[in-house]
Amino acid sequence: MKTTVIIPNYNGEKYLNNCLRSLEGAARGEFAVLVVDNGSTDESLKEAETRYPWIRVIRFPENRGFCAAVNEGIRAAGTPFVFLLNNDTVMEPGCIRVMERRMERERDLFSLSARMVDMADPSRLDGAGDFYNALGWARAAGKGKPAECCLRRRNVFSACAGAAMYRRKYLEHTGLFDELHFAYLEDVDLGYRARIMGYRNAYEPDAVVRHAGSAFSGSRYNPFKITHSSRNNVYLIYKNMPLGQILLNLPFLLAGFAIKALFFARKGYGRIYFAGLRAGLALCRSPEGRARKVRFKMSRLGNYSRIQMELWLNLLRLA
Repeated sequence: MKTTVIIPNYNGEKYLNNCLRSLEGAARGEFAVLVVDNGSTDESLKEAETRYPWIRVIRFPENRGFCAAVNEGIRAAGTPFVFLLNNDTVMEPGCIRVMERRMERERDLFSLSARMVDMADPSRLDGAGDFYNALGWARAAGKGKPAECCLRRRNVFSACAGAAMYRRKYLEHTGLFDELHFAYLEDVDLGYRARIMGYRNAYEPDAVVRHAGSAFSGSRYNPFKITHSSRNNVYLIYKNMPLGQILLNLPFLLAGFAIKALFFARKGYGRIYFAGLRAGLALCRSPEGRARKVRFKMSRLGNYSRIQMELWLNLLRLA
């Protein structure tokens, strides 16, 4: 086997069974499946072990977050590739094989994002990889558009970890997911670090996964998601941008934060958003946050320059 599918689970009783059922036929010989449970209190894990005895399971006594769960799975995997898959997904046949073949052909690929379509309406795209721009905004490419609109293979800023394959060999160089994130933007952070090191992230349209979305947090906008997203947004910038790059982008970044502050204030979440920003600044000043900052190396100046051009060009993708 070349790939281990890693599924983080937390109270996924509504979704996990359908996810595993979609893997059942191929998983008996094509790839391994590892479920990492974040201290679920429902019957999702018990039901999964009963119905699908071929899965491997790692249990946490409490919810340690998405990052800790998938990191434990990556460390336990013995295959060249790992495929991270949300529990609120259904994988279409042939997805893993398509991605394995492309990873083997293109040796500089760090990660490969699947084409995610809406579970309720598969004619609509849920995401085709992530883009990140100078405003400090991460965005799922093609979200809400017709599913046929993103049928071309292309590079992306980072893969969406809800359905993405990673090369374990390169993860040894970049490090795993940063567990200080707990959840949200951790995949953009990892993809950013890979880009700094000269690796490439891409999108594979022939690998299709149906995604329910917001299965854990409950809705598109809620206090948990807003707090962690705004917190991690600040931390992501501090961690990956050298001081000179932060100053270069500062007018854009301030505009980006101001627009989001106004947006969330109008939705009644203004205080929560600002609390998240304050938590992000505190995280950047903490010993743990400072220790994880990516140190600038002159040998990577070319990579930083390419990233910066992409941050500016991705402003055009807002339309």
